[in-house]
Amino acid sequence: MWVWILGVVPWFCALAQSPGPGSPIPDRPEQLQFPPLVYEPPDPARYRVPLRSGPVAYVVPDRELPLVNLVVFVRAGAYLDPPGQEGLADLTGYLLARGGTRSRAADELEERLAFLAALLNASVGDTQGSVSLNWLSKDLDEGLAILREVLAWPRFQEDKLVLRKQQLLQTMKERNDHPAAIEQREIGFLAYGESFWLNRHPTAASIDRIQRDDLIAFHRRWFWPSNFIIAASGDFDREAFIAKLEQLFADWPFQGEPPPPIPTNASFASPGIYLVSKDIPQGRVSLLLPGVLRDHPDFFPLMIMNDILGGGGFTSRIVNRVRSDEGLAYAAGSSLPGGIYFPQPFRAGFQTKSRTVAYATSLVIEEMRRIAREPVSEEELRTAQRAFIDTFPRRFATKAQVANVFAQDELTGRYQREPDYWKRFRPRVEAVTRQDVLRVARAHLPLDRLVILIVGNKEEILQGHPDHAVSLFDLSPGGITELPLRDPLTMKPLGQPTRITPGRN
Repeated sequence: MWVWILGVVPWFCALAQSPGPGSPIPDRPEQLQFPPLVYEPPDPARYRVPLRSGPVAYVVPDRELPLVNLVVFVRAGAYLDPPGQEGLADLTGYLLARGGTRSRAADELEERLAFLAALLNASVGDTQGSVSLNWLSKDLDEGLAILREVLAWPRFQEDKLVLRKQQLLQTMKERNDHPAAIEQREIGFLAYGESFWLNRHPTAASIDRIQRDDLIAFHRRWFWPSNFIIAASGDFDREAFIAKLEQLFADWPFQGEPPPPIPTNASFASPGIYLVSKDIPQGRVSLLLPGVLRDHPDFFPLMIMNDILGGGGFTSRIVNRVRSDEGLAYAAGSSLPGGIYFPQPFRAGFQTKSRTVAYATSLVIEEMRRIAREPVSEEELRTAQRAFIDTFPRRFATKAQVANVFAQDELTGRYQREPDYWKRFRPRVEAVTRQDVLRVARAHLPLDRLVILIVGNKEEILQGHPDHAVSLFDLSPGGITELPLRDPLTMKPLGQPTRITPGRN
């Protein structure tokens, strides 16, 4: 291993030299000179195929390995769960791949897939589903035949349904055992509101209520070709494979319907600190603000701003301040994802010892305030821009990635609105200025709307740290509200929210 490395280092240095043979070897790594990266993203129109049978497919040949990878994305999600049957979409997706087909029982299907060295997966998430198959190209026709049965004639085998419901019930019982799960759940309630569809979690009653006929009805309503987007890559002739895709989705045995729009009626919580008491040695802290859609005119400056603030790892301010300078947390940072259908919240977060929760939180707030008060440095701006530009080709590193990226753009409407999005991505990043970052920070980091969620040991957290004169009560004019844990089987709060006042913990 070391011999290989020693042999590669001189070669790498020679490659990095400029302008060519005879040039002196630089004294330090930062003096290495590289030619500018020349890269153009693939054109989605080159791979896009509207099939006569209904779906739009992105077909990308790849002769490197004798494999075929096909993903069928489905316009269906948990938002379509009928009231009282929360978990139906998830169960349907799970059993598509594990519940057998019309001609094969579940165990027979699993055995045949293993014999073919094929990998079948299926799931239905919040806003979309997917069914994927990866298999050897020599078995192309049999793989497509299996996929057709899985998509059109799933068995939803009763014993597999019973087993899965038992597994889900056991998982529900553990909902309050994991602080990260509690935090993620309460972020959803604070960011979107109690009544938002994303917070309609499966319960013991809703899972028990779901029967095999419900899975069949959900499947027949939404799983039909007009609701499919295809990502296909692998060892095949493009035109011949397109013909096979036409056959795969032709003469569908039932007619479904287009899904309704995904609801967007979210409501953000009132500003303040929300504390869920859990006897753990570290506090989990999330600082939340209303987010934006990914199509927002400010999104590219916001992307750069977030990278500088906390999204850029060890080059970002929150990481350097909370982790590197103060040593208060191993992991810290921020995210601003940009919602597809509804705004997703800005979030800064970390974990730290209970007694340093208040102090670490105050440092994050200081960094949020600072980035909205004064321009970032030229070096910070360049570092963030280069991070997005230099890693850009990774998005299309494999043919499967090319197909999947473009299929997702088709599914979510980006291709229809902006077919040249990826061609314009890097120029938009490069166009962001220091003043743009300052402007969007001031507009989109309104600290008067800040919501702080803390999961941890209430008594220890409220005491604060003797070396840091920061009280949790000083960090928000909205005060501190203790949120009760939720019953793991019903998701109902185990009590009422209570106001915490100084001296009365």
